Amino acid sequence: MSKERDYIENIEGAERRFIQNPVTIEKRVADDKNEDGLFDIEGYAFKFNTRANLGWFEEEILSESAEDERLLDDIRCLFNHSPNMILARSKEGKGTLKLEFDELGLKYSYKTPNRTYALDLQDSIDKGDVDQSSFAFLTREDKWIERDNDIPLRQITKFKKFFDVAPVTYPAYPDATVAKRSLATFKKEDPKEDNASAEANTDKNKRASRSLDVFRAQSIVNQNR
Repeated sequence: MSKERDYIENIEGAERRFIQNPVTIEKRVADDKNEDGLFDIEGYAFKFNTRANLGWFEEEILSESAEDERLLDDIRCLFNHSPNMILARSKEGKGTLKLEFDELGLKYSYKTPNRTYALDLQDSIDKGDVDQSSFAFLTREDKWIERDNDIPLRQITKFKKFFDVAPVTYPAYPDATVAKRSLATFKKEDPKEDNASAEANTDKNKRASRSLDVFRAQSIVNQNR
């Protein structure tokens, strides 16, 4: 793991997800084009109510999670989540990154800055070599739905913080650690889970008791031989 990417992994509770909807370039018409050849890049960090299979669970982000616009204050757009490759920032007053919740999800856009790595990225996006996005976040509230004959469904209902959005070369593997802790908490608080555990323990105790009775009976028989 490179040092410049350690900052997300070292933030307690931080998660990353990616979306496969393409990052695109908006090229202005010839008479409106800037001579510097810098274009607008846009993509979606995530889309609402779209389920993603993350292996042992599915996840979807509900539209109600977008209620707090303050979450969009001072977010970075980074290439491959690297803080050494900053593309734009939504800093208040002079932000170069535009973030907005629309009917589809969280949309981001920026004008390519005049930096070597940003120009290279613009070319890669234009050629279709880079076409996915990712974002880093903290969850404030989520809920789990256990489903018969299917993997659990996690619904994110409220975010606590966004760290960055990022065009990425490779989609990041989903971080399951935080989700597993969340599911464990849900199961601990779910009365049905408690009842199931209690029933399992009762059955276990009954089996142990029967085994002990058999052992005692056999001991009595051996003593009387």
